[in-house]
Amino acid sequence: MDYKDLANAIFPQAKEISYYEEKYPERNLKEGAIVTRFAPSPTGFVHIGGLYQSLIARKLTSQTDGVFFLRVEDTDQKREVENGITGIINSLKDFAIKPDEGMVSETEEQGSYGPYKQSQRKEIYQAYAKYLIEQGKAYPCFCSSEEVEQIRQKQENAKIRPGYYGVWAKCRKTTVEEAIEKIKNGESYIIRFKSPGREDRKIKHHDVIKGNVDFPENDQDIVIIKADGLPTYHFAHAVDDHLMRTTHVIRGDEWLSSVPLHLQLFHELGFKAPKYAHIAPIMKNDNGNKRKLSKRKDAEAAVSYYEQEGIPAEAVKEYLLNIANSNFENWRRANKDKKMEEFELQLNKMSVSGALFDMVKLLDVGKLVISSMTAEEVYEKVMVWATKHDEQLVKILQDKDYALKVFGIERGNKKPRKDISKWSDVKDNISYMYDEEFLNKSQEYPYQVIGDKEEIKKILTLYLEKYYNEEDDKQAWFDKIKELAGEMGYAKEVKEFKENPDKYKAHVGDVSTVLRVALTGRTNTPDMYEIMQVLGKTSITKRFEKAMQ
Repeated sequence: MDYKDLANAIFPQAKEISYYEEKYPERNLKEGAIVTRFAPSPTGFVHIGGLYQSLIARKLTSQTDGVFFLRVEDTDQKREVENGITGIINSLKDFAIKPDEGMVSETEEQGSYGPYKQSQRKEIYQAYAKYLIEQGKAYPCFCSSEEVEQIRQKQENAKIRPGYYGVWAKCRKTTVEEAIEKIKNGESYIIRFKSPGREDRKIKHHDVIKGNVDFPENDQDIVIIKADGLPTYHFAHAVDDHLMRTTHVIRGDEWLSSVPLHLQLFHELGFKAPKYAHIAPIMKNDNGNKRKLSKRKDAEAAVSYYEQEGIPAEAVKEYLLNIANSNFENWRRANKDKKMEEFELQLNKMSVSGALFDMVKLLDVGKLVISSMTAEEVYEKVMVWATKHDEQLVKILQDKDYALKVFGIERGNKKPRKDISKWSDVKDNISYMYDEEFLNKSQEYPYQVIGDKEEIKKILTLYLEKYYNEEDDKQAWFDKIKELAGEMGYAKEVKEFKENPDKYKAHVGDVSTVLRVALTGRTNTPDMYEIMQVLGKTSITKRFEKAMQ
C-alpha cells in the first residue's frame, strides 16, 4: 500500500486538482494589476481596521485596473452570528466600497472564481488535502484532544516549545497500513500538514510594507482539515488565494508571524505565493499608553459607530487615507477640488508602526468635507441619516426650500462655513433658524459687553425702526449698523475704540453682538447678514420683541 491508497481511503470522492486549476485559470489582466480581497469572518461587527484594509485594497485594485473581491471565511461555524454576512456587506456599502466579485447577500454572489464562501468550498479543500496526502506531505492524525493536551503538558514540564512537531508528532509515525485500518474501524481523525521545516533554520521574506524580515522556519504539523471536514484558516487561505489568483494579501500585522507557515504551504502545494503586505494596527492613546482599538472597550472600533454618529463616509475614508499615506494631507491641501480616488496610494509609503486614532482630527476632516458640499447635498445626506436616527430633525426639515436656504448660508464661497462635523451636529447647529424651535423655548441671551437691559432695548428698537431694510446689500447693511452704533455713542470702528476707549461706550462689534444674540441666542454663528436674509422681517421682529421682553 502507498500514499495514494491512504488518500483514496480518506477522500474517495475528491476530484483531481487539475480540474480546479482548469476551472479557475489565471486572470486575463494587464501587467501589474493587483488582485486582492477583504476576507472577514461573519462573527460580529466590522472593525474599523477591517474597513481600513478594505479601503486600501479597493484603492490599489482601482489604481491598477485589478480586482477586489469579498470572500467570507466562515469555517469556524460555532462563532458565526446571524446575518453576519449582511452586516459585512452593509458596512462596505455605507462607505461606498464596492467589491468587483464576491458575496452580495447572505446567499448570493457574483464572479467566476467562487464560491466566495469558504463553507461552500469543502470539496475543493479536500481535493488539495488529498493531493498533499498522495505526495506524503499530509497525514491523518488520530490523537484525541486529551492526548494532544498531554503532549502539551509534557512539553511545558520540560520547558520546551509547545506544539505538534518533530518527535512530538505521534501520528507521523503511523504507517499507511495502520492508518487505513484505523479509518476502516471508524476511528475519528483530522488531517495534518507534514512540515518539512526546522526551527533552527531561518527564512528571509520581503513584506511590501514591513520590508525585509527574518523568521525561523515553520516546523509545526498544523491541522489542515478538521474533524467536520472543513479546513482551518491557514490551509483554506492558501488554496483560496491561489485559485482566486490573488496577487497581494493585505492584512493586519497580527498575521506577520504566520508568514513562515503560509509560505511553506504555498511551496508544498506547488503554488506561487502572493506578495504579503502587513498593515500596522490603528492605535489609541489610553492615559499615555498606546494600545490597539478594542472591540470591547472602544465604541469607535465598530464601523457602525460612524454611521450612527453621522460622520460622513467621505470624511472617514479621507482620514484613513491620511493614516495610510502621510503625503495624503499635503496632496489634499494642493488639490482641494479633486476626488480622493485621484490620489495614488502606495503600499511602500505606509507606516510600519501603528498610527494613533485621533477623533478630533477626524471631526476636523468631517468639517472640511461637509463645507465643500452644496446645500442640496447636505440636505439629502442629513435627511438620509435623520430618517434612521432622529425623527425630530426630519420634522424640522420638512420645508425643503427653507432648509436649503439655511444650509446655503456661507456655502459655496471662498471661506465656507465649517460648523458641522457630522450629521448628528445639525439639529443643534440650525435649530435657532426655526421660529417654532427658537420662539417657543426659554432662551438665555449671552450679550457680553453690552448688558444693560434698557440699552439693549434701545439698540433693537432703533435698528428695527430706522436702520433695517430687507433690500440692503451686505455693505449697505453693515454701514447702517455702524451708523446705529455712532448714533448711540459707540465707536463705528473697532480701531477708533482701541485708540480712545474713554470716548465711547464700546464699539460696533459689541453692537453687532447684541443684534446677533437677540436673533439667535448665540454669540458664534455663520454670517449674520445671510441669517437675516433667510429669516426675513417678520421673524426678525418677533425675535427682537422676545429679546426685549
